[in-house]
Amino acid sequence: MGQRVAIALGDPAGIGPEVVLKALADPTVGQTVGQMPMTVVGSRSLLQQTYEDLVARMPDIVLANPKDLTVLDVPHPNLEQAIQLGVGNAASGDASFRYLQTAIDRTLAGEFQGIVTAPIAKSAWKAAGHVYPGQTELLAEKSGSQRFGMLFVARSPHTAWTLRTLLATTHIPLRSVPDVLSPALLTLKLDLLIECLHQDFGITHPRIAVAGLNPHSGEQGQLGHEEQDWLIAWLNDMRDRFPQITLEGPIPPDTLWVKPAQAWFGGQTVQAHDAYLALYHDQGLIPVKLMAFDRAVNTTIGLPFVRTSPDHGTAFDIAGKGIADATSFQAAIQLAIELVQQRSLVNLID
Repeated sequence: MGQRVAIALGDPAGIGPEVVLKALADPTVGQTVGQMPMTVVGSRSLLQQTYEDLVARMPDIVLANPKDLTVLDVPHPNLEQAIQLGVGNAASGDASFRYLQTAIDRTLAGEFQGIVTAPIAKSAWKAAGHVYPGQTELLAEKSGSQRFGMLFVARSPHTAWTLRTLLATTHIPLRSVPDVLSPALLTLKLDLLIECLHQDFGITHPRIAVAGLNPHSGEQGQLGHEEQDWLIAWLNDMRDRFPQITLEGPIPPDTLWVKPAQAWFGGQTVQAHDAYLALYHDQGLIPVKLMAFDRAVNTTIGLPFVRTSPDHGTAFDIAGKGIADATSFQAAIQLAIELVQQRSLVNLID
């Protein structure tokens, strides 16, 4: 069996069905998909209803016709009647959970080598009795992955340079970050990042930048003590442990993103890093979204298969209006295909 990628439809009350149909209609994505077949895991009837409703109101809208797609139907009784566009509820949450669960099961069985996930609503999952912080945790649990991370990847439309940002901590309160951060946690994340750069991007001798935690990286203990207490020592230990990588840091957070921005927008030649390790959510995602809001891709690393997702939510407020931007979802599909191909090549060489 050839390589294949599944697309989990996400919350049917959100923009998932719309961006899936828009992304699969894009000629550039179509060329990429021609290299690796796609299967939408969800509801063919719901996709058809979305298609007909949007085309009836917006005749010039460009959408893939569900009749031309490969769809793996996941049964859900009375789904269309229970769904209210723009309102996540127990029915939409249960449907999106089943779509993802089915995609994971089929991937672990070898039918797919990667999954692209449309957005879900955590509140709708909870209403349906599925209590997970998000899709990442379900993916990790079902695949038995104890080590995983959230990597954001975006390719610049200006220079074709690729930004890769890994978050050391994700969805926790800011006041908890210094307590959660530790040498053990950062070692785990750095291990994952190095493995990912080799396995998914073919980079064997990467340059990696690590952010400081405090303003000016603590100003030698004047503006915070974490750098002096353990972060600098940890970096020195990691340089000894990984002589094949160039590890720079702790770089003051306010200057860390200058070179990536220059590499992203062009204008001057810079030697940006292959990847950036941010210590908390907003430290990494504010610059990512400033540079690549419409094209950043959330990639879960550490899984036994590829998983990508657009860097946006269900957007209930615009669901069904035909105005959702599918750029990030297109990028998620294209990146998933590239990563599946790269993993296959690395495995063949290794």
